[in-house]
Amino acid sequence: MSRQKFYGAGNFRIFFQIVMPLAKTIIAVVALFAFIAPFADFIIASLLIRKEKNYTLVVGLYDLVAKQFGNEFTTFAAGAVLIAIPIAILFLSCQRFFVSGLTAGGTKG
Repeated sequence: MSRQKFYGAGNFRIFFQIVMPLAKTIIAVVALFAFIAPFADFIIASLLIRKEKNYTLVVGLYDLVAKQFGNEFTTFAAGAVLIAIPIAILFLSCQRFFVSGLTAGGTKG
C-alpha cells in the first residue's frame, strides 16, 4: 500500500492567510467599540458609583454641569477633549484596516 501525498494548505494556513485578512476590518471595529464603551458608559457607572472620588470621567463631567448652579462649561469642554483624544488616536491608527476592508470586497481576482 503506497502513501498518498496531500498538498495544499492546512487549517492554520487557511485561517491565517485567507480568513484573517478578510476579517481585519471587523476585528478593528470591534476593538474600537470595546475601547470606546467604558468611556461612554454613563448609565451603569452613574447608578453604581456613589462616591465623588470614584466617579468615572463621564459621570464626573455630567456632575459638573448637572448641579443647580453647574456653570463649569470650560472644565466640561476640557474633559470632553480628554475623552476624545485617546479615541481619536485609536481610530486614526486603525483607519487603514477600515479602508482596506471597504476596498477588499470591490475587486475580483
